[in-house]
Amino acid sequence: MQPIVSPNHPSSRSPTLGGLIMLVGFVLLGGVISTLLLFVVLLVGKGLDPAEAQAYLLRLSGNPTSVANGWYEIMALQAVNHLGTFLLPALLYWYVIERRTWPQFSQRPLATVTGLGIVVLIVIAFMPGNGLIIEWNQNLHLPQTLAPLEQWIRDKEKSLAGVTKYITTFDTPLQLAIALLVIGVIPAIGEEALFRGILQRNLTVWTGNVHLSIWVAAALFSAIHVQFLGFFPRMLLGALFGYLYVWSGNLWVPILAHFVNNGFTVLMVYLYQRRVVAVDIESTQSVPIIGAILSLVLSAGLLAYFKRSNAGHPSPNT
Repeated sequence: MQPIVSPNHPSSRSPTLGGLIMLVGFVLLGGVISTLLLFVVLLVGKGLDPAEAQAYLLRLSGNPTSVANGWYEIMALQAVNHLGTFLLPALLYWYVIERRTWPQFSQRPLATVTGLGIVVLIVIAFMPGNGLIIEWNQNLHLPQTLAPLEQWIRDKEKSLAGVTKYITTFDTPLQLAIALLVIGVIPAIGEEALFRGILQRNLTVWTGNVHLSIWVAAALFSAIHVQFLGFFPRMLLGALFGYLYVWSGNLWVPILAHFVNNGFTVLMVYLYQRRVVAVDIESTQSVPIIGAILSLVLSAGLLAYFKRSNAGHPSPNT
């Protein structure tokens, strides 16, 4: 099967260092514009002056429980920020700078990818094993000379954990649907387009080393979340998505995996809160070592099967 786009195709451009700088600029600009948009909405919609609007945004992001309808407003804040920081900058770079279209993220149609159900199983099977990595990462300590930095990191994580707990407390099916959209769908599309579709692909073109590209993109994917006590497990997830992209040749596959990871967690939290299931997926209790090992072995086996089932197809790097 021939790649959808040849490197010499006149409607596309090869990635350059200047293009990477522009991509970073788009991401930064998108974050600023999305914040300004929210600022204007507060000025007009709530009739606040600039100082009040700034204070309101800070209160909403830091302590949403103190705001009436805070749950819905912080979910809107999350959605706008994510669209402005990840998806829109990625699409702007892809369409304007590289002059490509969405289908050119993929080297083969989704219908020809074997084992989409296996992708779902891989992600779910990987969760207990990655839970052990989460526990290990949270127990890491910086050298004593960096104790103030570590304290700041842990205080920041505690604050973020409070907000996360708040936005994953659902009272109605409507809130579940909104959470699946904001926590599941939007990040899956935006982050995979940026980190796998553009960054990983371009790194592969520049370095010629697909494994290096996958892990560098995964490390950047984790770092941009600014949650250092979860850096390594998130990096492993990014690498998992990266290999699924390379082996499948279609960007919708890591998007599916990303959505399953986030959406399954959201759904399990909702079902636990409604007392439908007895498993608290957000529990901080230690993962049994045997269970974690079995999880990782099963995940590796399913990954090997998926790779073998899709062998012989072009990688998404042209």
